[in-house]
Amino acid sequence: MDKRIRRFYMPMTETSFYILFALQNEMHGYSIMKHVKTLTKGEIDLGAGTVYTSLSKMEKDGLIVLVKTESNRKFYKITDLGREILDIEILRIERLYKNTRA
Repeated sequence: MDKRIRRFYMPMTETSFYILFALQNEMHGYSIMKHVKTLTKGEIDLGAGTVYTSLSKMEKDGLIVLVKTESNRKFYKITDLGREILDIEILRIERLYKNTRA
């Protein structure tokens, strides 16, 4: 994994985490926002500017890929690199949680 990618995404921001987590299934920006809001029971309400800026950066960095465009909506999906980074972050979060319960 590229050092720049590791340095930028680890540890991961909450926004990046939820976007990558949502993109385990093919989604467009608006559906990501709705999914994250539902998943977090309204605790996390991602703004459109934040989501689309993050999607652009993640696509450029190879964490996600544009799958298709329908009705001016761009659908993305996580890549193998994005999955690797997401898995590392989930392990980090699980370790943090476990350490607080010891």
